[in-house]
This record gives sequence, C-alpha cells and structure tokens, in this order.
Amino acid sequence: MVLILSLHCHEPMMSSVRITVTGAAGQICYSLLPRIAAGAMFGPNTKVSLQLLEIPSALDALEGVAMELQDCAFPLLEDIIVTSNPDEAFSGSSYCLLVGSKPRGPGMERSDLLQDNGKIFVGQGKSIAANAADNCRIVVVGNPCNTNCMIAASQSDRFGPERFTAMTRLDQNRAVAMLAEKAETDVTKVSQMAIFGNHSPTMFPDFSNALISNKPVSEVILDHDWVKNQFISAVGKRGAAIIKARGLSSAASAANALINHCQSLDTVDGKIHSVVVHSKGEYGFTEGVWAGMPVRTVSHGNYEMTEYVHLEGIVRQLHMVNPHAWIYLEVMQDSGDAEMWALEAGSVRALTRNGINEDTISVGETVSVRCHQLRDGARGCLLGFLTGTDGVERLWD
Repeated sequence: MVLILSLHCHEPMMSSVRITVTGAAGQICYSLLPRIAAGAMFGPNTKVSLQLLEIPSALDALEGVAMELQDCAFPLLEDIIVTSNPDEAFSGSSYCLLVGSKPRGPGMERSDLLQDNGKIFVGQGKSIAANAADNCRIVVVGNPCNTNCMIAASQSDRFGPERFTAMTRLDQNRAVAMLAEKAETDVTKVSQMAIFGNHSPTMFPDFSNALISNKPVSEVILDHDWVKNQFISAVGKRGAAIIKARGLSSAASAANALINHCQSLDTVDGKIHSVVVHSKGEYGFTEGVWAGMPVRTVSHGNYEMTEYVHLEGIVRQLHMVNPHAWIYLEVMQDSGDAEMWALEAGSVRALTRNGINEDTISVGETVSVRCHQLRDGARGCLLGFLTGTDGVERLWD
C-alpha cells in the first residue's frame, strides 16, 4: 500500500490598517514612513494604507516623499493619500500619529512651543472625533506632547482619554542605552526602565526599579554618584544635546521610538513600557493630568497601570512549584487584624536563574515585598521584588 500525503501550505492571514500621519513631510516622518510601509510597526502580516497630512506650503515636498515610498515597492503598502485637509486625512483611520508640530531650535525648551503648537491640536482633536474609525488610537508626538495630548483629547466628544497617549518612549530608550553603556552590557539586558512625569528636562527616569541582567541597577553600576547626579540629568537634556550637536532636533531616534511605542501597545507580552497617559491618581499624580508612567499592555491597544503595592508580613507558606511559585504572606492591618495575601512569583526555572531557591526565605520569616495587586482588588499580587531578613532585595518575577 502506498500512502500519499498531501501537504497544503497556507498563506498567512493578512489584515489591513489605515494610518494617519501628520507633519508627514518633516524630518521624523522621513525616517518613520518607510519603516511603517516595510512592516516595522505592525508586522509582516499587516498591509498598511497611509493618509499623510501636511500644511499647504509643504504639499510639494510631501508629494516627493510619497513618490519615494512608491519607488520602494513595499509589498505591504496598499495606498497613499496626500492631503492638507484634516477631515480627509483622519477619515476611517485606526491609528492617528500626530507628529506634525513646530520643532525645537537651539536654546528652546518644549514648553516654548505651546503657543504655536497648541492650536494645531485643537483642530486635529475635533477632526479625529468627527472622522476616525471607531477603533481609533491616537498617539501625540509633537511637543510639548503631554500638553498637546491633553488638548487633542479635550476636543473629542467621541473617544475617551484612554484612546489618547503621548510618547515618552524616546526618553525610555535613551535611559536604557545610557545604563547599558555604563554597565558595559547589551541594551537587551536592561528592563523595567520607566519614565515618570513630563516629557521635558523635569522628567524622572526611575533607575530604582530598573534591572540589568535581572539585578537592581545599584548592584551592577557601583558608581552611585553617576546614577543619581549625572544619569538623570543626562536623560532629560539629551534632546538639547542633539540639537546643539547637529542643529536640528531628534529625528531617526524619535521615529524609532514611535514605532516601539505602537509595537508595545499592540503586543501583550507582560513587559513594562513608558507612556504618557491620563492619570487617575496613580503614583501620586493629580487626577486628570497627563503624565508619563509605566504601563503593561493587557490587550491590543489597551493597557493597565503597574503601580507597586508595598507589603510587609510573615511568610506562612512557600510553594516552589511550576508553572509559578507561590508565597502566602500574613499582613497585619492598622486595625490589628491579619490578612492573608497570595503572591504569585515567576517559574522555578526563572527564579533559579535569579539565584533564588527554596532556601532563600523561610516560613515564619518577616519580609517586605513590592508587587502588582490584581485588578479586581482581591488580596492577591503578581510578585515583583522581595527583601528578606538578610536585607537583600531580589526579583521574584
């Protein structure tokens, strides 16, 4: 008997997305648009239609950009629309990337741009609300991006503030690169780097929660003076340093950061990334302000805050089992009542890589932890860091 097997090779399922990009003839977009068209932002199985918006005086330049995109013959690029009409540009768009704004020059801060750029985002916010697709997500890049994001969102009576974000990923990337260079390691070894606050020199790159090869920064970079006094300032002033060096603001790095921003918001992988969002009082920010903070993507385009809960208590049970280890922690309340918290740690294999085993802590030991409480408010946490009686803080994720 001869058995004949028929093998069918199926083409991957393709999807399509319509993307609006403003300021499309500008520096950032000259680096950004070819990468979007090549699939860098949404992957090799997503075809893209680009709707490019510019002011009338820049339309000739934008036509040239469009011709270059066509000449690249990108297989994923379905369509290009060039226009100075915001309503046409935002029509049916699922992603609105608001890049266009007056750029900074030498000696200028981002706040100096508010008077000129603020009114741009009033009109664009209204046009997005009137014309964009129901599933639209809006990312503001034009500076001052925190304030411009607030302005655009305030003009939308159709999309809630959770649909709007502003980009602080460039600051995150800068911080990661600086830490990696100082530690003489690869950028992929740096994780959980978060940027808090405004996209300006007042931002705070939170090195205290960042990790290098799964170890706290303070254990890898022993030059603590550099971390506290030079690193923070260098991240905040990096943009000004680039302007001083090349006479123009960041372009290629800003384009790359925007791609990273959208990739992270579209990818459910449990990783922390920095985004400017509408605050509900997290991390001590006033409710209603737009501030950079760490988030974790929970579904495509949707995120949750990752604020740590701090607990101190007595270990009552320790289970080093797969797929996740568990610690049951007895925590005393101010009332004198005891509550039992269930803390979910990483896998035994991951903990072993971090130098953690069943002898690291003991039942009956008093420990302090930083963890992410479950979204339903139950007494359960995804365990981040744990400090035992030896005083050493370890990553249990």
